[in-house]
Amino acid sequence: MSVVFFISGHGFGHASRQVEILNALVVKRPDVAIIIRSAANASLLERTVKAKYELRPGPCDSGIVQSTSVAHDDEATTQAAIAFYSTFDRRIEHEAASLERDDVHLVVGDIPPLAFPVAARLGVPSIAIGNFTWDWIYETHPGLTQTAPWLVPAIRRAYGDATRALELPFPGGFDLFPNAERLPFVARRPTQSREDTRAFFRIPGERPATLLSFGGYGMPSLDLSKADCHDWTIVATDRILSRPAGTRSDQVVYLEEQQFLNGRFRYEDLVAAVDAVITKPGYGIVSEGIACRTPILYTSRGDFREYDVIVRDMPRYVRCLYISQDDLFAGRWRQSLDALVTQPLPPETPATNGADVAANLICEFL
Repeated sequence: MSVVFFISGHGFGHASRQVEILNALVVKRPDVAIIIRSAANASLLERTVKAKYELRPGPCDSGIVQSTSVAHDDEATTQAAIAFYSTFDRRIEHEAASLERDDVHLVVGDIPPLAFPVAARLGVPSIAIGNFTWDWIYETHPGLTQTAPWLVPAIRRAYGDATRALELPFPGGFDLFPNAERLPFVARRPTQSREDTRAFFRIPGERPATLLSFGGYGMPSLDLSKADCHDWTIVATDRILSRPAGTRSDQVVYLEEQQFLNGRFRYEDLVAAVDAVITKPGYGIVSEGIACRTPILYTSRGDFREYDVIVRDMPRYVRCLYISQDDLFAGRWRQSLDALVTQPLPPETPATNGADVAANLICEFL
């Protein structure tokens, strides 16, 4: 039997948390064949999925079009959504036809609306998993509902085909599911010690270190030679910017993606090995910060509805502090970093075993 995972290609958070659920599932049900339908980064899946799977690449929703890691293209987002959902019925037919011979028993969606009418067409149950829904995002997106008033209702109708919904923390939009059940955080957790991780990546053990984490779009305009935190080590990857010039070799540790292909050390080990993360707030990196108990220095990320929810709720679970984009790009980091790491511990220590909980619920359907 097969389980199909429809995973949004927007950012890394959707894919990274579904990988954790998928890995927990195949431990419990190694007999299940896994099909992944997603435009998510194929190398991310290859590095992190611990079981055999078949990737059928391509977009299964339209997401948000980003101009940079911390800014969105509102007009392009609107046009991409209209282009995708104006052919929605044909997409449903095509997806269902392509899965007819795969002995599909269950569809899991995080959280493309396409997943659920496809499951209904196949006559199998479906589970929606996420912290927000796309109708909730789009209903406040600048210009979208005025240009395409039919689009949000179409998405909501598609979500209405879901058999069950599992709501993650930092939620928005899940009130449209009458049967939504709350999940603990699904978070990638470290498997290696701080000392071993620092030694492997050659991060000095005697200095505090901060990791730059800005997703697949990176921050190519960030000039690390301006950073005023001279007593900190800055850890950057080639996803964030090209090899930085003009910085002291003892201040910047530059990592290439191939260093994560060793099969032992993963990105979450790096998150746990540093003293702070500098990022834009998204579900993936914030959940990892919570699981690793690593403080987060965050900047704004443009007009995105999820941002307000995360910024409102994350002080309950992790030490965090805001830095303006002006200060970030000017390299005025030290004062914020020093203030961040002296904050008291957060008031709550949430459960981060949502992957196991979700995998158990999926097994009930199988």
